[in-house]
Amino acid sequence: MPLCSFYASTSLPVAKPHSLPSSAAAVTTVQAKKSPPAVAAAAAATVLPTTAESTASMMPAEALSLHLPELPSAMRDKILSLELMGVDYGRALSLNPALRDAAPEPIHAVVTFLQSRGLHFKDLGRVFGMCPSVLTASVRADLRPVFAFLTDDLGVPEAAYRRVVVKCPRVLACSVRDQLRPALIYLRRLGFRDNRALAFQDPILLVSSVERTMAPKLEYLAGLGMSRDDAVAMALRCPALFTFNVERNYRPKFEYLVGEMGGGVEDVKAFPQYFTFSLEKRIAPRHRAAADAGVDLPLPDMLKATDEEFSEMLERRRSR
Repeated sequence: MPLCSFYASTSLPVAKPHSLPSSAAAVTTVQAKKSPPAVAAAAAATVLPTTAESTASMMPAEALSLHLPELPSAMRDKILSLELMGVDYGRALSLNPALRDAAPEPIHAVVTFLQSRGLHFKDLGRVFGMCPSVLTASVRADLRPVFAFLTDDLGVPEAAYRRVVVKCPRVLACSVRDQLRPALIYLRRLGFRDNRALAFQDPILLVSSVERTMAPKLEYLAGLGMSRDDAVAMALRCPALFTFNVERNYRPKFEYLVGEMGGGVEDVKAFPQYFTFSLEKRIAPRHRAAADAGVDLPLPDMLKATDEEFSEMLERRRSR
């Protein structure tokens, strides 16, 4: 059985018959440009069904096949299989050029392995869409070590593999030796002790580079005028700090805190979650509203409240 037929028997409904998958549309466009008018017209005539009834009784793979020009059977099977999983082949190919020459069988082996580890078919579109490199990964050399790491280093039970991977598909695209284990060692040295939290809540930290991502964030925070221990304490309280960009997040928000709100380092040490709020949508509007009302609010009260709670808070303070 062709792989696309296998996936069609278990997949979710595919795109409407009259809408081209993006990869098929791209291939058709290229062929039309390169072919003589008569050939291009003939090819176009085979792309779309003439009536909705003509595709109503087709399997999903058969319906999708109408959208593709004449291609080698292996390429055709591969494209249809990925489209049935919800993967945009054109985008995946642009991010993982090795996919062009990959045979369908190794891709099927990856899919089968991931399903054996608890992933659902409906998860594959997200996983492969975010990390197309997983499609051409080696089950033995690349994927098995990741799941062994989840169990041996983080204590994740097999029944919970899916929860971790769906939360952060990038774990499957990372080397245990070069990325996952060094990141875990670094985080443990900083004081992260809760393996469950790292696995289920903050797996993004495990796929973050120590040298390029995490260490520079601590250096920036310490450079604001606090000790490195204080910066580490902030990260332990709010691990999301490791995921923010210095120029787009830290710098403008801290400058606003100091320049417009009259705050400083002690404020972010006491409330590191300040950096998790949007400057344009939450911090600045709330600050201006409080200032206009002549109300001075602590950062946590001002930012954590819902819009309704914030309005009530201002009203109560004004009426005092």
